[in-house]
This record gives sequence, structure tokens and C-alpha cells, in this order.
Amino acid sequence: MFDIEKELKKLPDKPGVYIMHDKNDKIIYVGKAINLKRRVTSYFRKTNKTQRIKNMVSLIDHFEYIVVENEAEALILECNLIKKNMPKFNVLLKDDKTYPYIKVSVQTDYPDVYLTRRVLNDGAKYFGPYANPGSAKEMVELIKNKFKIRQCRNFKYKDRPCLNYHIKKCMAPCMGYVSKEEYKKQIDEIIDLLEGKTDKIIKELKAQMDEASKKMNYEQAAYLRDKIVAIQNVSERQKVSNMGENDIDVIGLARNDMEVCIEIFFVRKSKMIGREHYFFRGLQDEEKSEILSSFIKQFYIGKTELPNKIMIKEEIEDKDALELLLTSQAERKVEIKTPQKGEKLRLVEMAENNAYVALSNKEQEKQNVLTELKDVLKLDKYPRKIECYDISNISGNYIVAGMCVMENGVIKKNLARRFKIKTVAFNQDDPKCMNEVIYRRLKHSIDKEDDGFGALPDVIFVDGGITQIRAAKQAMLDLNLNIPIFGMVKNDKHQTRALMNENREELKISEILFNTITMFQDAVHDTAIGYHRKLRDEAMTKSKLDEIPGIGTAKKAMLLKKFGSTDKIAKASIEELKEIKGINESLAEMILKYLAE
Repeated sequence: MFDIEKELKKLPDKPGVYIMHDKNDKIIYVGKAINLKRRVTSYFRKTNKTQRIKNMVSLIDHFEYIVVENEAEALILECNLIKKNMPKFNVLLKDDKTYPYIKVSVQTDYPDVYLTRRVLNDGAKYFGPYANPGSAKEMVELIKNKFKIRQCRNFKYKDRPCLNYHIKKCMAPCMGYVSKEEYKKQIDEIIDLLEGKTDKIIKELKAQMDEASKKMNYEQAAYLRDKIVAIQNVSERQKVSNMGENDIDVIGLARNDMEVCIEIFFVRKSKMIGREHYFFRGLQDEEKSEILSSFIKQFYIGKTELPNKIMIKEEIEDKDALELLLTSQAERKVEIKTPQKGEKLRLVEMAENNAYVALSNKEQEKQNVLTELKDVLKLDKYPRKIECYDISNISGNYIVAGMCVMENGVIKKNLARRFKIKTVAFNQDDPKCMNEVIYRRLKHSIDKEDDGFGALPDVIFVDGGITQIRAAKQAMLDLNLNIPIFGMVKNDKHQTRALMNENREELKISEILFNTITMFQDAVHDTAIGYHRKLRDEAMTKSKLDEIPGIGTAKKAMLLKKFGSTDKIAKASIEELKEIKGINESLAEMILKYLAE
């Protein structure tokens, strides 16, 4: 029995990571501390805790901790444990994506330019990261089209040039048609473009264009003119402000009653090359500094390419330790700044404002979905709560159903439910199964609204056509209810096709609503099929050994490993069975008796 008060007294006054478990031994929170004793004890002593922390503490059954040498080690360990276990009460960055870079292989004789998501210490030049992969791809395509560098990834000398040379998209270095020095001039121009030094390039290109025109080389002049226009367009799209800063990430945070949004601007060579935003739920009363600290740790620790500065509006508690760690990681100075005035503060506020806009847009999109659903389904009120159902079985075996819930336009995974079908056995009758599930679920809310299913839904969707709609309708009528029911119809490829009403009319919906309904249908299908597979797998691994008192999972595994099957175990001698650890003579006799029946 874990005695929290006794264990708190054993905590050392050293840096480390603490791990909170619930009664099922599931990790629900991971944190780091300069002083483990002081930090962990505070959870059980403090009275001014946020609601999220209060909820977390109420679920703690036991905790463990790992002592480390310093705070930097604690930061790394904390970040790794959070990413591995995804604890319920941590601020979680679930979208652990990598961003593309543009790579210029300057270490080769005839460099190539291409996209990559891996930054290596190979002598090449890397530009990025680009939060929008499309804009990075567009930049590479522009470079390939306008600078006539090689298009092939694996350079080698050939006996004849490829098609790109003949259509004037390559200077054919593979044939020796261009010198290394002339080719390098093209690469230098590309590097200047990627570094934002467009004024210099445009000035040189205009001089070359004028020279070509004087010599009446109009084809070359037109080529140079097109290149100038393309570079000017790219330059205009990249400009963000004249900050005089190289390689900075600017982070803004906004929140409403439901969510927190973090927006990042990626600024390189005084140009904004991309942006990204992330949404978090359940952090409404959490300190902004704590959210930012958790985000920065998860976003940057472990990355090979880091900015010189990270700009935020709030001071964070572990700023110094994070700077030391990121500086060591980047092998150059990395700073976390909280600007107080001027252009830098304006940029942080711009990121913050964009975070507010992202939150507002997300709320508006959800409201638009509800408004369209209300209009399309001809409802009297907004469908704040929609439930969706799907039946899963194979030839009538292991028949189950899944239920998913959408509240205010958001699919709530924690409200999903699974059902074993009770009245239909070994018979593939999906409508009858649907009737049973809908009746059981609605009866729950009628009998007791707070039993886990909550209030009755405003609308019900069933995976299927008119037969499923009618089956669900009958269950509802049997309970004297009047909830609108619609079917989610699929095409021959098992993809969502349309919504159908009880008159077999297919309802016309927008692309946004179509995508929402498709996600809803996919979610309930995954819930149902996942439960079906679980029951099927459990049945496949079940054996007579499970019925024998004294035979648990470990002994069962050892028996099957030694003998291979229950039939062979039944033919074994008592002495052979006693060779298994934990099996004495009386248990061996019982095993043989059960398997002989």
C-alpha cells in the first residue's frame, strides 16, 4: 500500500523528474523540479491550485521520481517522458511534425537544390524551416525553372544531355557544357535569393538584361526579365518587417473559454518564411507562462535546427535552464526573449493577435457547421449534441456497436461508447442490432441522465441507409421520443456519399459539412471496428487454461511456451508440469483434470 504522506518525507532535496500515477498505474502527469521534495510536496499542500491541478491531485494514487544531476537533464527527461506517455494532465503538443528545409548541396562540384526534412552536418546549406510545405515547394520549383540548374538528384557524367537541356531548363553540367565557376554563379544567386538579398540579385540581373538587349539577344533578355519578375514576387511575399534580426521564432498565445491557441512566426533573414498554430483544450485556468514553458520544451528539445532567438510575451520560470540546454543542443547561443518595446514587441503582439484570429476562425467554422446542419436538416434548433452509431460484425460473429458524440461541432473522443449486442446472436441483422443499441442508449438517459451518457441528443446519425433509419426510428418511438434521425450513406468504395432523411431523400451539403460528416462517420466506424477486433482477439487467445484456478497470465504463457498447445499440455506428465515455475503437484493434477473434461 502506497502511503503518500510517508513517501513525501522520503523525497530528496535534489533536481529530478516526478511521475504521477492513478489507481490503474496509468501515468497522468510528468513534471520536473530543481528540488523534488519542495515541488512534489506542494501539490498536496497548496490551496490556490488551478482546477486542472486539483482534478489531477484527486486522481493520484502513487508517484515515483528520478533524480538527475542538474536542471538541464531534468528538462530532457521530462520532455521525453511526456512525448512517450502523453499524460492526461500535461500540456501536450500532439502534432509533433517536422518542417521542410530547402537544401543547397554546396559541398559538391555542381550543387543541387531540393526539399528535405532532415538537417545533417554534411557541409550543405539549409534554409528554413518552412511551416507551409507548399510555399517551400513553390520556391524550389521557381529556382529550378528560372536558374537552369540540374534537375537530376544523382549527378553523373553522360554521353548525351537529357530533355531538360533541350527545353532550356538545364545547362547540362553532366556534359561539361558549363564550367564549375559559371554554374557556381547561379548557385550564389540562389543562395542570395534564399537569404533575402534580392536587391543585389535584381540589380545584377537588370544590368545583364540591358546588356543582352543592346546586343539584340532578345531571347536571353526575356529570360532574364522573367527571372527578375519571379524574384520580385517572391521578395514581396516574404517581407515581414525590417527587424535586423536573423533566425528568430516569435510565439503568441491566446485563449477563450474553451481552448488555448499558440501561434508561431518563423522569421529568417528578416523575412517571414512561414507560420503555424496549435490548439489545446482544458487549459483555461492555467498560467500563460506554464503553457509557454511546456510548449517550448516539447517543440524545441531534440531538434537539430534551432533559431537564434525565441520571442515570447511572458517570462517563464525555467528560462535560464532552457537557454543553456538549447544553446548546448545548437552549439551556438540560443536566447529566449520577452521584448518590452519597439519592433520586437510589435511582432510578438502580431503573433498573439493572429492566435486570437485563429481561435475566432475555429469558433466561426464550428458555428457555420451547426448553422448549415440546422438548415439542411430543417431543425427547429441548433444541433448542439449529435450522436452517431455504427454496427460491426463478420458473418454475425462478435456483433458490436460503436457510438460517437459531436458537441458544438467538435467530436468528443472521451464520450465515445461501445456496446455488445445482446438480442441478436449469430445472425447478420444490422437493422435489428441498430434498433437494440438505440433503444438501450436512449433508455439510459430516460432512467438516469447522469449515468455517463448524459442528456438526450438533439439529432441521431446512423451509419447506413433507410433500413437503419427505420430501425432507429422504431426504437425511439417505443420510448415515446421524437429525435430527428438521419442516415450517413456510403458509396461502393465505402466512402461517405450523402446524408439521407427518413423519406429516402439525399440532402445536399457543402464541402465543409461533407468533410465534417465524413470525419464523424470515420470516428464511429473506428470505434466499432476497434471493439470488434478486441473481442475477436480475446476469443482467439482464450483457452481452457483460463478456467483453471491458480493459472494466471504468467503461468499460462509459460505452459504454452513449453508445450505449444492445450492438447499437448493435457498429454504431459505431472512431473513435466511441475517443471514450470509456480506449479506444484496439486496444481498439476488440477490442470490435467480440467483439460481431460
